[in-house]
Amino acid sequence: MAKPVVIVVGADKGGVGKTTVSRTLLDYFSANNVPTRAFDTESPRGTLKRFHPEFTEIVDMTTTSDQMKIFDTLNSSGPSVTVIDVRAGLLSPSLAALRDIGFLDAAKSGQITFAVFHILGSSIASLDEIAETANFMQGAKYFLVKNFINNTTFFDWDPATYNSYFKRIKGAEEITIPKLNEMAYEQVEVASVPFVSFVGNKGTKSEAANYSFVLRGYVRHWLGNVWGEFDRVKLVDLVSPKVESNVRQAAG
Repeated sequence: MAKPVVIVVGADKGGVGKTTVSRTLLDYFSANNVPTRAFDTESPRGTLKRFHPEFTEIVDMTTTSDQMKIFDTLNSSGPSVTVIDVRAGLLSPSLAALRDIGFLDAAKSGQITFAVFHILGSSIASLDEIAETANFMQGAKYFLVKNFINNTTFFDWDPATYNSYFKRIKGAEEITIPKLNEMAYEQVEVASVPFVSFVGNKGTKSEAANYSFVLRGYVRHWLGNVWGEFDRVKLVDLVSPKVESNVRQAAG
């Protein structure tokens, strides 16, 4: 049985586009034929579930019963990747909970592959978040994600300060999410479909749609760049080093 992979996507600050990143991850794994399930912690009303309802479950990460829904099922014969979209403000508490239930020890011992996508904001508070998160990263793959989806600028005041925080976590890698044309992003939101469905001109039930050719082109180009970043950091290798990415065919 393949070793389960758990990817936590989150930030302690809100409004940094973490669910957007989760959506690109789900599209990426789907395009690479990697079985995936997702948990949306925006309880009781989910955001991620609106775009990927077929394999997303809304949970409350602060409750023991919902923690059991996620982690007691990791070794089932189901999907090999679990993506957890952690709502704003809950990244550090969620990581603390993972420590308390022994999950981090299991990851450290190699029983589970664990990765954290930490979506950064533009303020100094995000640097403090890195310092806080660093306490939980032994045995985990840590990705610092600069998401430009909201016209954000990052740490322009002092790159040296940022680098000093970044170097605290051994093996940490940066990922850059470029800005998507605003009208294109809005149309995907209105359509309530995955990015790949919008590019493929498909509706919520895979029926033929009539989205703008121009806006679809913007999304296709942007998604290709995002997936190129995932390729660069060898994200598929988390699942299996033998899986070959077909990103360019899927997004091209």
